[in-house]
Amino acid sequence: MSTRRRVAMPRRVLIVFSGAVLVWLLLGALLDRDYDRPTHAAGAIITTVLVVPLVVLARRLLDRRPWAGLGLPSLRVGWRRLLLGMACWLVPAALGFALCLGLGWVEITVRTSVGDALRVASLLVVLVFLKEALPEELVFRGYLQHNLATRLPAWQAVVGQAALFTLFGFLTGAARSVDRLALFVVFALALGAFRAASGDIWAGIGFHVAFQTVAQLFGEVGAVFDVTGSAVLGVVAMGALPFSVSWLVIRRLYRDRLDWQSLDADPAR
Repeated sequence: MSTRRRVAMPRRVLIVFSGAVLVWLLLGALLDRDYDRPTHAAGAIITTVLVVPLVVLARRLLDRRPWAGLGLPSLRVGWRRLLLGMACWLVPAALGFALCLGLGWVEITVRTSVGDALRVASLLVVLVFLKEALPEELVFRGYLQHNLATRLPAWQAVVGQAALFTLFGFLTGAARSVDRLALFVVFALALGAFRAASGDIWAGIGFHVAFQTVAQLFGEVGAVFDVTGSAVLGVVAMGALPFSVSWLVIRRLYRDRLDWQSLDADPAR
């Protein structure tokens, strides 16, 4: 693939970042209504339908490089890392839930039947994958982090995409408070570390799906549980434990591969 007329890296990053912000702002304006499942489903499908072609076209027309550099091999190749990412969040989160319930910090009651809760959880896995996990990981840890990492050491690329992800959250209205901004920073750093360590974005997608699904299931989106002490549950079970444990697991599993000073190769073929 020819390198002629390749757009400079800072401009590529700016164009794709701006495009992602515009997509999410557009969807927010179009779907700004009281929450319901059909609207959520429509938003999830439209997000993936708009964002995936955006990245494909950027990779082809701006980068002039093959798709492989984005770190999204086929699911047949990446399913183990997908499950690893999910387990990295779910296992310590489950321990955190047990700790919070056992110490009486949190009380959880089910509003509906167990069968209905499982049905909602299954639906949310699909919607989170389409609306948040796949498009956000493809843009920020796939496209933007990779492009930054071709010029910057791996650790700087991780920090750079985390800054862009947090700015994205602010501009789209998803992170306007201090606690939400802090969450976006920590979340993006963890996901960026997954990308730098594993070499692709499947583990990050799995981690993202697990976190967002459970957060929505136990929030107003799921409308399945009543939670007393949701702030403690969020900090301990959904934040501190899974984020710290996942980092220790990734460091251990990829200790021979992870090099924070390395640059990403981006060959034309």
